[in-house]
Amino acid sequence: MIRQLVWSYVLLVAVAIAAFTVPVAFTLNNQLFGDAENTARREADTAALLLASGDTRSLSALVDAYERQTLGQIDVLGPEPESKVWDSEGLKLTVQARKPDGTVVGAIRLSYPDGPIIDRLWYIWGFRALLAVGVLIVAAFLGLWLARRVTRPLRELNGMAARLRDGDLTARAEETGPPETRTLARTLNTATETIGTLVRSQRAFIGDASHQLRTPLTALRLSLDNVADGVDDPHTREDVEMATAEVVRMSRLVNGLLALARAEADVAHPEPVQVLDVVAERFTAWRAAADERSISLVSEGFDIRVLATPGHLEQVLDNVLSNALEVSPDGATILIRTTRPGLLEVIDSGPGLPPADRARAFDRFWRGQGLTGKGGSGLGLAIVKQLVTDDGGAVSLDAAAGGGLCVRIRLAPASPTSGGSR
Repeated sequence: MIRQLVWSYVLLVAVAIAAFTVPVAFTLNNQLFGDAENTARREADTAALLLASGDTRSLSALVDAYERQTLGQIDVLGPEPESKVWDSEGLKLTVQARKPDGTVVGAIRLSYPDGPIIDRLWYIWGFRALLAVGVLIVAAFLGLWLARRVTRPLRELNGMAARLRDGDLTARAEETGPPETRTLARTLNTATETIGTLVRSQRAFIGDASHQLRTPLTALRLSLDNVADGVDDPHTREDVEMATAEVVRMSRLVNGLLALARAEADVAHPEPVQVLDVVAERFTAWRAAADERSISLVSEGFDIRVLATPGHLEQVLDNVLSNALEVSPDGATILIRTTRPGLLEVIDSGPGLPPADRARAFDRFWRGQGLTGKGGSGLGLAIVKQLVTDDGGAVSLDAAAGGGLCVRIRLAPASPTSGGSR
């Protein structure tokens, strides 16, 4: 918008310069040629009077003086008709020499080249062109200053919208500028406050509900365990075990909801993180679960640094590794590959997912066959997406080259000069 405003200002100034300068320049052109013609006619008329009077000495002196002082030339001819011609060589003016009784005794031809006039015109036009260019440059700078001043409220609104897009519900726009932008800023601020209140209420409800449900679910599981210990009938024991499994799944679901609510409410800022250090730490945490099924945890690639909120990358890898261990067969390999810039790939050896299921895998509570285990809540990848998106990254699912699923996590690379521990 600033560029368009500047171009419009410059165009208006250019039109004004053309409207006022070009007609004046053409008038000046005609005036220069007219002055040259009038001067030449005066000289020719004087020479014709001297020729008609027979004063050859004065005529010769006039011709010599004229040819010394100017680039023109005066020739004495016999009787010829009067004429005036402008051609490629300049002006050719012929004036008859008449005696008082009207007898034509000869003619004077004055030739004057148009080179000096053309040079003068080039000088005038060049000066005016340089002046016009200077005015346009000044107009461009003034237009840029004015355009930035006019669009400053809009840039602030755009910055606010960008912060809202990134999930910052504390973003507010300064109510400055013309009445229209002040009204728009006030409306957006009010709408943002309303949205923030609703989102905070929703997050608080999910968090509180999840937290409050954990205690009765734990008590219910303990009660079922106690019932199972005192039951001898195999059919009753099977029913109790099924109920216990559902309670365990519900507990995982509640824990997932609580983790998702905490992820959405997290407002910390990303910091530089050494990826391979985090991968090694999470491998250590999951090594025991992997060794039980002879699953190998392998990492390869560059030791990259990315921007992530403290704790986010750890939770992301925990959720992805949990899913990978659930679906990978015994003796398989789970590979984490890091590449530049800021890309992590977690590749498992499970059955994978068809394209239609990969498109839905990040939906909350969606549980695809082969993606989560029997006790999965369907919130793991939703939490992963929320955490990665909060850090300005992106996550996607693709088919692995050797079968299985590849979870691609792309985060913003950290600059070499940024802080953070290695």
